[in-house]
Amino acid sequence: MDSASLAARLGVTAMAVRQHLYGLQQEKLVDADERPVPVGRPAKYWRLTKEAERLFPDAYAELNAALITSVQDAFGADGMARLLDARVVRQRADYQSRIDTSAPLLKRLRQLAKIRADEGYMAEVKREGSDFLFIENHCPICAAATACQGFCSSELDLFRSALGPDVRVERTEHILSGDRRCVYRITPSR
Repeated sequence: MDSASLAARLGVTAMAVRQHLYGLQQEKLVDADERPVPVGRPAKYWRLTKEAERLFPDAYAELNAALITSVQDAFGADGMARLLDARVVRQRADYQSRIDTSAPLLKRLRQLAKIRADEGYMAEVKREGSDFLFIENHCPICAAATACQGFCSSELDLFRSALGPDVRVERTEHILSGDRRCVYRITPSR
């Protein structure tokens, strides 16, 4: 996000935000990319670094990873698959009760982003041509997903079912693949 957008959200001046960002940059907690803008100098877009993740602890990450490994050891791949399926069934019912599938796609995506942001994913939606990008800037289940990649594939299926049959959902960036965030391209069916 750029400093002007951060300032607007925080209700302070852009200069105040930049001063804090430069301090955080010295502590290696944020870094910035410069992006061209229509007029003037390129704008700096700020993001958290890997070093900053310690400030956003994943609750019970070590315990969750150990439990996942234990489930896999005790019940095998089939048992883990059943566990993931049960989780997705519960999530799907929750999401479907909170997302109006008859609404325009942008509204559905905003509803999904709200749900995911409430769950700690720091989710947002951006338009890109006729498509949309659904972006998750944090993964509160990263340790669990590292122990069992089924979490990530089940989330992809969850998004597909929650958004309805009139869209195609594909992951284009993935934290577990080394990207800084997870990004999904949402393409309306034509």
